Amino acid sequence: MAYIHGTATKMTVCIDNAQHPLIIDSGVYCSLVARNYLDHHLPNRENKLFPTKPKNFKSASGKMSSMGTIIQEIIIPHRKVNIILNPDFVVLDDSHIQGCSLKTDYQRMYSIYMYNSKKRHITIGTNKGKNIFLDIYQESSHDPLEGLLNEFREGQFSTTLTSKQKISLLKMLSKKRLAFAIGAEPLGKIRGHYI
Repeated sequence: MAYIHGTATKMTVCIDNAQHPLIIDSGVYCSLVARNYLDHHLPNRENKLFPTKPKNFKSASGKMSSMGTIIQEIIIPHRKVNIILNPDFVVLDDSHIQGCSLKTDYQRMYSIYMYNSKKRHITIGTNKGKNIFLDIYQESSHDPLEGLLNEFREGQFSTTLTSKQKISLLKMLSKKRLAFAIGAEPLGKIRGHYI
């Protein structure tokens, strides 16, 4: 009965190879992260902040001030293919959000839909039959590396690589993928590349 207590909109995502909670909420004006959460779990980000307008935000609990905006890649792990987003998060100085909150614009842009039922779930995509179904409870504990391996399922790798070297290479390629791949397509769809 977690959906009654408000925990069903929380899912686990990967940021810098570590798992973090992400809140999917259809009423969020902007993507948010609390400064204390950022300092504790994602340190040394102060030099990457951009100015935010407006400087102050209002919520039901009062006025909150922002320190700036940070652009941070997040990976939603899935057993078929990982979903990679690059949202901009407003860093709130006096908020107590545990994790990150994704704003409505990104939900529309990536066609993220949340269905409110007893077994709350999320779909990503607009094509019938090609939607990625995320059952929050099952996918939250899913290993993001499995989705990364599926992303490269059509790729060819040298047979001399050990499995540890292959995993290290996959992580590096995923991180640097925009240097040689189209952002909208998974890396596995780019044919003719031999690593």
